[in-house]
Amino acid sequence: MASSRAHNLYRRRSDREGSLPRGSAGRQSTAARREPSPPVPTPSDYALHELMVLSSALLDTRDEGEILRLAMDHIAAAGPYSAEAGYLTVDGDLVPGPRGGQIHAAMDRRVRELAGQDGPVTVPGWPWGRALGLRGLEGLHGYLVVTSRSRPTEAERSLLATLVRHTAAALSVAFTDRRQREDALELHGLREERTALQRQLISVVAELGYQRAVHALMADVAASGGGEEAITRALHELTGLPALVEDRFGRLRSWTGPSRPDPYPEPDPVRQDEMLHAVAREVGPVRIKDRLITLVRPHGEMLGVLALVDARGEADEHTELALEHAAASLALELAHLRNLAEVELRLHRELVEDLLAGTDEASAYARSEAVGHDLHRSHYIVVVQWSNRTADDSFAHIVGRAASAVGMRSLLTPRSDHVVLVADDRPHARALYEALARETGTRSGTIGVSAPCDSLDDIPHHYQEAQRALEVRRHSRERYGTTFFDELGLYRILGPGNDYRELEAFVHEWLGQLIDYDSRHHAAVVETLSRYFDCGGNYDETADSLAIHRSTLRYRLQRIRDISGSNLANVEDRLNLQVATRVWTIVLGGPG
Repeated sequence: MASSRAHNLYRRRSDREGSLPRGSAGRQSTAARREPSPPVPTPSDYALHELMVLSSALLDTRDEGEILRLAMDHIAAAGPYSAEAGYLTVDGDLVPGPRGGQIHAAMDRRVRELAGQDGPVTVPGWPWGRALGLRGLEGLHGYLVVTSRSRPTEAERSLLATLVRHTAAALSVAFTDRRQREDALELHGLREERTALQRQLISVVAELGYQRAVHALMADVAASGGGEEAITRALHELTGLPALVEDRFGRLRSWTGPSRPDPYPEPDPVRQDEMLHAVAREVGPVRIKDRLITLVRPHGEMLGVLALVDARGEADEHTELALEHAAASLALELAHLRNLAEVELRLHRELVEDLLAGTDEASAYARSEAVGHDLHRSHYIVVVQWSNRTADDSFAHIVGRAASAVGMRSLLTPRSDHVVLVADDRPHARALYEALARETGTRSGTIGVSAPCDSLDDIPHHYQEAQRALEVRRHSRERYGTTFFDELGLYRILGPGNDYRELEAFVHEWLGQLIDYDSRHHAAVVETLSRYFDCGGNYDETADSLAIHRSTLRYRLQRIRDISGSNLANVEDRLNLQVATRVWTIVLGGPG
């Protein structure tokens, strides 16, 4: 289409500038009588005129292929020439022009050998041929390969040179125009790219600003010492979603926001482990059902779970960013608490180990005060053993947390297969056991509790009591639960390892009040009770052996009931009293 416009332009200019108006012949004859006739145009004049019209058309064209085609199509305006081929320089290489046609290989090779210079070429069937370089200020724009049936005259060569210069000039203008358009397009692209980069930079700056704000907020929260509650509260304020912290076993530690379950569901250990492994395999927060979850594990150690409740799926990248920053702050907080707990556990362990082995009282009191525990009160030794747990630091942490949860103030240490607590009050019959069952997720545990201990020197002995209570429980029909040594009765003196003090304590528990009565009143109620059991509970035989009346025996037995609080008709009381009187008579030597 551009070619047809160029040809039409060329024809219009040729017609306008080369033709004469109508009726000019008559007027010319009249004028001839008045003025001299103008010179008749020669063929050279017509050729120059045609070249001027062609040059104007070439300069009006901005397409380099069209310029080359227009010059080739009108090569005859310069003389008896034929255009065999045209080349354009594209990216430093000569490319045949758009006119088409077959190019002889020898001619093509010769044109390329000229390397930008003019020179003769051989074209089959044409006695004269020449390759003319189309050169401009920018360098070589291309070539015109021109042939002729005869050797051109000087005038014809001059016209051909003029056409070549005009074509080269038009190519230079088109080249410059194309470069300007390309530069304009490149500039436009650069401006668009700059605008996009500016928008991206603004977005990045805003994102970095948000990240810095979140980081600064979480750092301030961590520095404030508010603990887990402060972190979940800040996360809830940032995201608008309920935030929660669970320990690694799935038990709730902190919740901020609405819709908190009450009671909080009891975790399933198997599903909890599966969830932890699933989240650990991914990078960043993981959605599981209605929760967005991330693990809190500084240095690879699992300390807990931080989550957002997102039932509507509203969480975006900013929500995940806030969750990750909160998890980083929580990791520092939990790691700090873990380190403090480990230091406290180590101090507790060293003190408890010394107490169990026997230690200087002054040193023990000073060290207990340093860890915030009062050893001046009566204490109970508590031994905890769980069948599915090794008695390591981790289990010791669990026991300590459970003891604190039920209000027990204690020192503790893990030993070979159990954890030992030195508690300042008698534990509740089931509270510690139930708390540990919840913490561990299993009820397969046994707890032994000693009798009250009023002296630090007695702690090693009471530790043995707690172990005896635990062993009795483990070998009983109901092996899981809590057993108190002072409730063992006859089991206290059965089995290996008993010593004189244990027998004496047993006798004192069951006969102590009667022995004290005899001592104060110079009576013989313990002797009466012993003879009564020796005679199988027969009143007459007992009265005869003591040389007293039957009614006196009845009176003494009633006094024994009143003083001891024991019921001779109760099978367990009767058995314990009978064993105690036998030990009193045989082992301890009876009266005195």
